[in-house]
Amino acid sequence: MLAEKKPVPRWFIVTAALAVVWNLLGVAAFVMQISMTPEMIAELPEAQQALLESMPQWVLIAFAIAVFGGVLGALGLVLRKVWSLLFLWLSLFAVLAQQSYTFLMSDTLQVMGVQAAVMPALVTIIAVALVMIARNANTRHWLS
Repeated sequence: MLAEKKPVPRWFIVTAALAVVWNLLGVAAFVMQISMTPEMIAELPEAQQALLESMPQWVLIAFAIAVFGGVLGALGLVLRKVWSLLFLWLSLFAVLAQQSYTFLMSDTLQVMGVQAAVMPALVTIIAVALVMIARNANTRHWLS
């Protein structure tokens, strides 16, 4: 027999709902990036154009997995489903893959400056926090 879900504190529901919004903002950023026309790219400084043109396809795939996995994982938290863990882990691994390119394999920081590290760092911290919250929720039997 499966254990029944225990009541959850209000902060968990609020956090899960905010996680959905956060990840939907990520989806919007992804759609904006893949929707850039050649004319839009041509308006960027040359160094930024070079960054976009040299970005491997796997980085965009990782971006897609990160944001769509994050949305599904966050929705799973709202619904209090244990499968949210799978999607949040998948999202975290994709975030780490994407950020490994940004910080270790490209000239992003040289081109965009150190301030360009703020958002990727925040994304990584939030992805880790969501996995930790989901693991904690599962341990406390808040998920089924």
